[in-house]
Amino acid sequence: MEFTAIILAGGQGTRMKSPLPKVLHPVAGQPMISRVVQTCREAGITEIRVVVGHQSNLVNTVLEPMGVKACLQEKQLGTANAVQSVDLSTLNSDVIIMNGDHPLITSSDIKNFISDFKEQKLDLAVVSVELPDAGSFGRIVRKNDRLQSIVEAKDASADTLKIKEVNTGIYVVKAEVLKKYIPQIKNNNANQEFYLTDLIDLAIQNNLKVNALLSKNTDVAHGVNSQIELADATKKVFLRKAQQLMQAGVIFIDPHTAYVEETVIVGPGSVVYPNVFLRGHTALGAFVVVESNCFISDCIVGDSTHIKAGSYLEQTIVKNKSSVGPYARLRPGTVIEEEAHVGNFVEMKKVVFGKRSKAGHLTYLGDAEIGEDVNIGCGTITCNYAADKKKYKTVIGDRVFVGSDSQLIAPVTVESDAIIASGTTVTKNVPAGALTLARSPQVNKEGYAQKFKKKTE
Repeated sequence: MEFTAIILAGGQGTRMKSPLPKVLHPVAGQPMISRVVQTCREAGITEIRVVVGHQSNLVNTVLEPMGVKACLQEKQLGTANAVQSVDLSTLNSDVIIMNGDHPLITSSDIKNFISDFKEQKLDLAVVSVELPDAGSFGRIVRKNDRLQSIVEAKDASADTLKIKEVNTGIYVVKAEVLKKYIPQIKNNNANQEFYLTDLIDLAIQNNLKVNALLSKNTDVAHGVNSQIELADATKKVFLRKAQQLMQAGVIFIDPHTAYVEETVIVGPGSVVYPNVFLRGHTALGAFVVVESNCFISDCIVGDSTHIKAGSYLEQTIVKNKSSVGPYARLRPGTVIEEEAHVGNFVEMKKVVFGKRSKAGHLTYLGDAEIGEDVNIGCGTITCNYAADKKKYKTVIGDRVFVGSDSQLIAPVTVESDAIIASGTTVTKNVPAGALTLARSPQVNKEGYAQKFKKKTE
């Protein structure tokens, strides 16, 4: 689409009460400015220019990887001055002007604005919505259903304040109109700022074809100016995602308390319990159950898998028909093969855990390769971090039985079908089929307990 987006993102956002620039505050996992840029791209806009100002260096760290042009507004002198900062002389296509703090706009919204602008053959349009409580929004004043003016709430009469149609701050305009009339805007106001709304008056005075495009989606007017509004926007994005997934066959116990980022994929028939957080590039298969208070980030979870309550998974693969938890932690680089079981209070890091293998509870496995049908007893530890500050690998073959309270000092290999007796510290490789014991001999001293008690009394 031959269109340029100008995104205004230079404001300080003092009402956020935060040292972070307003447009970098995240909504459902993404900075607001990233959302707006991505939405423009999804709408097919070919060129995006972002006006930066407050803490521009920090904002640019987000913009540069996205490949958009950042234009510095030297001083915060109003919205028209911000638009002028993009070097209007170099514009070669029509323009949509948006705010970087409006994270709920969709690509469909943008396409509709541009389509209406073209169909009505307008020179300039402002996008409007009708709100039951218009509050401090500028009112859209019409005459014979045509836009006559935009009146700021603080300047409006009692009758004008009754108007429910308001200015969203989104404009669609021909490039030549911007080039000609933006320099004519004056700062004759109490704040001595140059306001973009004055462009409407100039266009009407010069008999240009101007109109307000009424949008049915009131979310396009949802600007974020406080932490309360930020939380509200995040809530709406999460609910929107949950509704999309439910339409595709995912079951939510309570969609209002499940937090699924837009990049996440969930297969049909899966069940998401309350207070679940799914983020990043996570993909859940079909018939997966995720119980309450689970956090899953950048993971692939296979079909018919059960993630039990309180489990924390990051950068992990869990294959079909496995179960994890409750209260398990799977750290980056871990792969749980099919039909395996990872129980409560088990932690794994950089582990390949074989098919049908089990680690029932209270175990740490790190930097390990574990075969099929292995039983890892309670309290087992792979001691992978050595005094030389390097990490070493433990390899356990198929069908190995590791008794409770065992330690395996890496690097070490336990070959298939071996048995490690409970309480053993394994420091050397174990041959296939061997029984390994490394315990101090048990000594029983008859009658000693009674003597000891009398002595202490």
